[in-house]
Amino acid sequence: MIELNINGRAMPVDADPSTPLLWALRDSLGLTGTKFGCGVAACGACTVHVDGQPRRACITPISTVVGARITTIEAIEADRVGRAVQDAWVRNDVVQCGYCQSGQVMAATALLRNKKNPSDRDIDEAMSGIVCRCGTYVRIRAAIKDAAKSLA
Repeated sequence: MIELNINGRAMPVDADPSTPLLWALRDSLGLTGTKFGCGVAACGACTVHVDGQPRRACITPISTVVGARITTIEAIEADRVGRAVQDAWVRNDVVQCGYCQSGQVMAATALLRNKKNPSDRDIDEAMSGIVCRCGTYVRIRAAIKDAAKSLA
């Protein structure tokens, strides 16, 4: 049994220490907001925060995050910045299919925690590797800028 700190709660996970965090979240704990996309950290659909930093859950063994604070999309609205990002996503009609959006929101929240007024380049760098198969990148950038303004 491995205990993880997920969304501010101690949660026991009965899994092998090499189990990817993604599968512990989805299969063991029922937190299905974090999505499986590729399994090799190339698409970003599985992005969560580990101690406030974006991390690809599909390649992160649970043994490496024991003692860390893990935040998933299920709890991001409790964070002031995360809530602003989610609200901006709705105002800017970002979502099409929605599959990548939990990863997009998690990456955007981490960006805005570190950069209050990100440039287009900052946004591109922070969001690179989070693939939107529907191509809503223009709306994603607009929503990030909108969230930044609402937080100012």
